[in-house]
Amino acid sequence: MAIRKELWFGFTLMGVIVAGVLAMVFSVDTMTNGHYGLLMLSLVVVAIMLGFPTAFTLMGMGMIFTFFAYHSGNQTAAGAITQTLDLMVQRAFSVMASDVLIAIPLFVFMGYLVERANLIEKLFRSLHLSLARVPGSLAVATLVTCAVFATATGIVGAVVTLMGLLALPQMLKGGYDTRLAAGAITAGGCLGILIPPSVLLIVYGATAGVSVVKLYAGAFFPGLMLAGLYIVYVIVMAKLKPTWAPPLTAEQRRVPLPEPLLKLGATAGKSALLGLLSALKGRNNQGVSTSYLLRQLGVVLLPAALFVAVAVLSYPSAKPVAADVPAGLVPLGLGGGAQDSGGGLAEPPGADDQGLAEPDGGLSEPPSSEGGDGLAEPPSADEPEALGEPATGGLAEPSAAPAGTGDGASGADTAQGGAGSGYWIGVAVGALALAVFYALFSYARVEIFKMLLASFFPLMVLILAVLGSIVFGLATPTEAAAVGAFGGLLLAAAYRQLTFSVVKESVFLTAKTSAMVCWLFVGSAIFSAAFALLGGQELVEQWVLGMNLSKTEFLILSQVIIFILGWPLEWTEIIVIFMPIFIPLLDNFGVDPLFFGLLVALNLQTAFLSPPVAMSAFYLKGVAPKHVTLNQIFAGMIPFMGIQIIAIVLLYLFPGIGLWLPSVLYN
Repeated sequence: MAIRKELWFGFTLMGVIVAGVLAMVFSVDTMTNGHYGLLMLSLVVVAIMLGFPTAFTLMGMGMIFTFFAYHSGNQTAAGAITQTLDLMVQRAFSVMASDVLIAIPLFVFMGYLVERANLIEKLFRSLHLSLARVPGSLAVATLVTCAVFATATGIVGAVVTLMGLLALPQMLKGGYDTRLAAGAITAGGCLGILIPPSVLLIVYGATAGVSVVKLYAGAFFPGLMLAGLYIVYVIVMAKLKPTWAPPLTAEQRRVPLPEPLLKLGATAGKSALLGLLSALKGRNNQGVSTSYLLRQLGVVLLPAALFVAVAVLSYPSAKPVAADVPAGLVPLGLGGGAQDSGGGLAEPPGADDQGLAEPDGGLSEPPSSEGGDGLAEPPSADEPEALGEPATGGLAEPSAAPAGTGDGASGADTAQGGAGSGYWIGVAVGALALAVFYALFSYARVEIFKMLLASFFPLMVLILAVLGSIVFGLATPTEAAAVGAFGGLLLAAAYRQLTFSVVKESVFLTAKTSAMVCWLFVGSAIFSAAFALLGGQELVEQWVLGMNLSKTEFLILSQVIIFILGWPLEWTEIIVIFMPIFIPLLDNFGVDPLFFGLLVALNLQTAFLSPPVAMSAFYLKGVAPKHVTLNQIFAGMIPFMGIQIIAIVLLYLFPGIGLWLPSVLYN
């Protein structure tokens, strides 16, 4: 029944498009090339909805209508064919010559390798144990796992499928509402569309001519904001409707301890630091080797070592910076050392009591003030009244102040001084927090911490290495993608998953995905050229400008159109087909293409969450138990779609969420 409804919806939508095209044809007296361009756009959408391959549909429609555009003039059929083929070759070559697109296969290869390293099960287990006391902990852990894993892979289908196999059975077993569980998995899996390193941002940057580096920096905080709104929604629903997300039972929260620690009398709630120290200094360790105890103690002391490292490394930056004054120059308002007379402005060295010393020769002395016009002799240091200042006033500091400082301390003394009070207050607060942490750091929490070390932190190191090198300008996106691909190989090797079959499958899937994206770009380039050649872009621009929209109204109209397009089309089709139509209009309304791209990236999450063509719902349905229906999955996705709309509104009202980091780093 659900499939029948989707078919009816699709046919109805196609009927509306065809009816609109027919209305346009019969409403004009003469069909211009611009109208043929709109006809081409409508036919492409209908063909894609019918299931034709997007890239080749774009390419075929583009070639047919390009031939029509050339042949509609005075060109012969042979000349039109030649020009059409020339245009196709030129557009394909310009796309393939783009350096930015090299990052796509590298990031995709990294994602497939990380996916096959089997980290997600350990990651989910460690996160849901560490968040056991949070309301809706299983759903919250699912969202955090999806966010981390989506950042590392960026492949929506892979994240949703894996979390559907791993998290959905556990949530259903724990009594979670099916809709809430399905919504958390599908919404969390889509975060890879927005959070860097996102392939969508690379495609948008190449299409709109916007720096991918700035897009990555701009999308960082909106991605965290969206994930945070998801988590807040789950926690609120768990509080309001506890039956939808029951708390974990004691058995589900239980963390098994290793056998050697049990021999020492360790319990889940006992302090690990005190227990290990007492075991080390004791003579009888119950047969547990000292090396094992030292390894456990090393793990326990890692947070303290990290705190000490951060405190030591931040100490030099917390010291006051001495004024950098070149030798022989005295800052304005500072004392002049031995030359200072105690008030007024100090006279330059070498001057006699009568003012400035006369040059040895070459230049004649200016006439004195007594002889008529000319330059008056500067006042001497003994005559400060000539400046209209009292002898003890002015800008000078006390004569005891050595040259080069204004606080009575020399530059060397300042450099040798300690850090400010703010630094030591911060260290004291951190030390107090560390003491509280170790008071609560039980054996059970140590085991959870070790699970995080084995799953969460390797992924975070890989993500921060890739994103940090891009955002801070240490590497281009392509270079960072190469580092990420190498890091994926290292992770797979570290977890003993780097086999020939894994590498072969990853390379095959990477080639398949990259070929799809590149053919989409080629088809889009040919389609856009035909659309511009027919004057469709000019017609759309005249129509939009004729509505006399304000900037806000234009943004609302464009985002509503993209939201509706997300129902029948995927994000790749929306970016490559419709962004070349929107981008030229941005200058007319004073819209920053970077800001527009962030709004589009948030909006295009709906392409995976909006029925009836919600791909993440079909990914989840393919691995969900039989009693979980597609309608339940759709119902669970709708609240998260509403959260996406709230995120778009927040980004529009507070553009600094997306534009602050790029402005700080690159302006």
